[in-house]
Amino acid sequence: GAQHADSSTPSSQHSLYPATKCTAACACEYSWEESQSKRTIRAENEVEANKLVNNYRFGFRKWKSHVTERPFEGRSDVVKELYSELNVIKPHSGHFITGGNVAYMLLFGWWVSLAYFLVGTLMFITVTGVPYGKLCWKLCCYFLWPFGNPIHEVRFFAASVTCSKKTCTCNIIQCALLVVQCRFVTYVWLLLGYPPLVVVHSLACFISWILVFTIPVFKMNARTLGVILLLPPEDVSISAGYETRALLCCYHAANWYYYKYTIDGINVFAANLLPLVIVALVTGYIDRENKYASSDVKFTIAIGSIIPLSYYIGMGIASISAQSNFAVGAVVNATFGSITELTFYITALLRGHQQANTCLEEVVKAALTGTLLGCILFIPGICMIIGGLRHSEQRFNSRSAGVSCALLFISIGGVFAPTLFSKAYGNLVCDSCTNSTGKRFLKITHSFIIILLHLLLINSALFVFRPLVYTVCALLPVAYIIGLLFTLKTHSHIYNIHVEEVQVSSHHGTVVHWSRWRSLVILILATVLTSACADLATEHIQPILSQPNISQYFIGVTVLAMVPEIPEIVNGIQFALQNNISLSLEVGSCIAVQVCMLQIPILVLFNAFYDVGFVLIFSDQHLWASIFSVILVNYIFMDGKCDYFQGTALVVVYLILLAQYYFAPSPAGC
Repeated sequence: GAQHADSSTPSSQHSLYPATKCTAACACEYSWEESQSKRTIRAENEVEANKLVNNYRFGFRKWKSHVTERPFEGRSDVVKELYSELNVIKPHSGHFITGGNVAYMLLFGWWVSLAYFLVGTLMFITVTGVPYGKLCWKLCCYFLWPFGNPIHEVRFFAASVTCSKKTCTCNIIQCALLVVQCRFVTYVWLLLGYPPLVVVHSLACFISWILVFTIPVFKMNARTLGVILLLPPEDVSISAGYETRALLCCYHAANWYYYKYTIDGINVFAANLLPLVIVALVTGYIDRENKYASSDVKFTIAIGSIIPLSYYIGMGIASISAQSNFAVGAVVNATFGSITELTFYITALLRGHQQANTCLEEVVKAALTGTLLGCILFIPGICMIIGGLRHSEQRFNSRSAGVSCALLFISIGGVFAPTLFSKAYGNLVCDSCTNSTGKRFLKITHSFIIILLHLLLINSALFVFRPLVYTVCALLPVAYIIGLLFTLKTHSHIYNIHVEEVQVSSHHGTVVHWSRWRSLVILILATVLTSACADLATEHIQPILSQPNISQYFIGVTVLAMVPEIPEIVNGIQFALQNNISLSLEVGSCIAVQVCMLQIPILVLFNAFYDVGFVLIFSDQHLWASIFSVILVNYIFMDGKCDYFQGTALVVVYLILLAQYYFAPSPAGC
């Protein structure tokens, strides 16, 4: 069980404590226990412990996936089954008629079996390929319903041939003829029979891998193609022989737990989406005249390709931070933590400036507001709902949540201060120009001077408005740094975190998926590719914005705002399912604070050096939606408890605001 450290020990905060040896089962999944004094988290090694501590640090990206290889022997039977090579015969007491197996027969079984029947017939026609023809017909019946029916490699035939060679040395010519005949049959098989089956199994492998949950079908086809079909036909038997070893044994065609499947630390969904980047670059930069793909398709592919790139950037940040000290981790998180969103925003502003299109500036503002609303309302709400369905009531650290809410108030107040200023002083009226009876002698509301002042205020002239923007954008990063010092140094005890390193018996030690240099190279490469995909997205966004039935505000606050945050949403949901709702709430708060205190000041700084027309004035809809969202989430976070009802309230409010954006008219001039 967990051992709680003494709360009076100051050095135990955010520190790594050696723990007594625990069984391997304790190490398969890190767990946490909460008491009034301290929360204890278990990790398999020091690198994982650093990653877990970083998850609770303000300003650090929250990352769920492991950055080190986990000992396979200590993992659960469900996880071991995911990585099985399908060459072990296991006792099975259940039935094989399941939904996944029936779906296999309808999606794969019939046409794979038909291919084997046709190839077997072809091999019978060649006469010399009859042994392979028999094997193909056997496999034709096998692949129609392979479940629970193993394929073996038979060894007694090879042994008997070896014995005959030793005892019948006088018949060397016959043995040589037998070898030549076997080689000729093999050549016929490799030239006529094997290539069509390569195409069939490759297609089955591609489809089953893309579907993810049917990865057992991928393994079955890959093993058949790489092992079974390259063996002599007489060595392959669907019924056991004298001396046999299992080549293939599959019991289920689908497994819902394959959403956990990883490749070198990368989730299978992110790995499957990575080819979208290549497709986006090829179609975007080669097909300039839209001969093969329309702008709508190119925009969709470019936006979708940002999802895996965001995941790779997150993995790189988590890997470097876990293997480095606090200072390096803070720099990496501050540098690359918002790189995906900033790349898109700056690219859109540059393209809008080049094309003299003010709509892209409004789209960027809508995306900024949509990110705020999504991180304040949707991410905590959906995590509360999904986590509340498994756990009736979840508790979190109200003190740390209060710090996040205070930073949110500061962020929203600072970002929207220029907007409030413009609305307060945008229309100047000379109130002192009245006589004693209250009648105005001079009304200059519509005079040239007042119109000039109005334009100067609204259009960021230098004498009042722009200095205010620069002042706010200088104070927001300062407030961010103060928040870092408060939560990480002077008052780090508010998180009450204690990490124990579980001793796991392993012969290889700690093996990280990505080294620091590899992570840095991937970060840089992913950033460059994100810039290219963002450039393509902004290039082909105009047909999407020209849709008459959809407001441009709605496109900005939904697609452009939330697509890059999909990996963060997945991380938050996984934390909530593990009853760690504190991290789920911190995911959204951290992003929202970084948007206001880092991303927007960087955009203003960029506009100061290269004027792209970015004015820090938001519409009334953006203003009041953001303020209302912060007030609502602060009210819900007050008691340190949450359930699915509170999450539903946040999501419903978020959907109401989205409906408001959907029916709102597009910005003026767009």
